[in-house]
Order: sequence, then structure tokens, then C-alpha cells
Amino acid sequence: MKKLVALFVLLGVVLAHPAYSADDNQGGSLWERLRRKIEMFTPKKKISTTTAVGGVRGALADADDIYWKGETNAPSIDADELGAFKKAVSLHDAGDVEGAKAGFEDFLKKHPNSQLREDAEMALAQLQPKK
Repeated sequence: MKKLVALFVLLGVVLAHPAYSADDNQGGSLWERLRRKIEMFTPKKKISTTTAVGGVRGALADADDIYWKGETNAPSIDADELGAFKKAVSLHDAGDVEGAKAGFEDFLKKHPNSQLREDAEMALAQLQPKK
């Protein structure tokens, strides 16, 4: 029982550490995730490879369900949309908080149906002064 209580106390101390805090304005959690998302949406150079695929005759599978080796289903996004989002994140990285706010607000106005909308809204909320 004492070991269990000690474990919970230790877990509480670790989770209370600033590195795990989502409220850290300069912290990497939100901004690192945004940078990873930008990397994910950035088009990669396609390498041509030859592959072979085998299947089982008579197997019940739709054409959409078949996995093709080497095929990537990376999400795609418009270059202008990605550029505007990238610019707002880079403004934050440069320390221009007001410019980043304006960049994210402009992004939301120009691209209301973007896949990055939720991330832009979270970034704007993070950039607002704490009361």
C-alpha cells in the first residue's frame, strides 16, 4: 500500500513539472506539434521504385481496402494555405507575437475550411495574453 501511495505522489510530482504543462506560452508542446504538422503536409520528393503485390484469388476486398506497397496516403493541402500557416508559425518562432496573431487571424479568414483550422485556433488562444 505504501508503495502505491509513493507511486501516486511521484507521478503527481512528475506531471506537475513545467515540461509537462500545456500552459507554457514559450513551451514546445503546441508549437512543436504545429511544426511536425507542417512537415507532414509539406510535399516530399517521390522516389520511383518497383514493387510487387500478391493477393489471394477470391478474397473479398474492395479496391480501396487494398494496401499497395510504397503507396503513401499523406494528407494534401493547398500550397498557399500551407505557406500562410508556415508564415504565422515562423513569426511566432521569431518572437513577433503580434505578427503571429495577425498571421493566424488572416489564415482563418482566408482558409475557413482548412484542415489546419483547429490548430490555428489553438495557436491564437495560446497567443492571447493571460488574465
